[in-house]
Amino acid sequence: MTNAAKGRLATPLVRKNGELRPAGWDEALDVAVDGFRRSLEKHGPETFGIFSCSKTTNELNFLAQKFARVVIGSNNIDSCNRT
Repeated sequence: MTNAAKGRLATPLVRKNGELRPAGWDEALDVAVDGFRRSLEKHGPETFGIFSCSKTTNELNFLAQKFARVVIGSNNIDSCNRT
């Protein structure tokens, strides 16, 4: 991305030995997935919660709750549809 706004990240960053360094998208996503897996193994699925937007479509809210329940294994989801 060559026209990134001043101060805006144009590439993902990963932390290694306490330092942030640029990374490609595949590596950054692998690091994120590993972090989720470690947290799931250490604390269980109920450690996660997902917030979805009440202004999005019902289909996207359904997808978010399906992801939370099936993939993560958590019932902690809120789309603040009460307003």
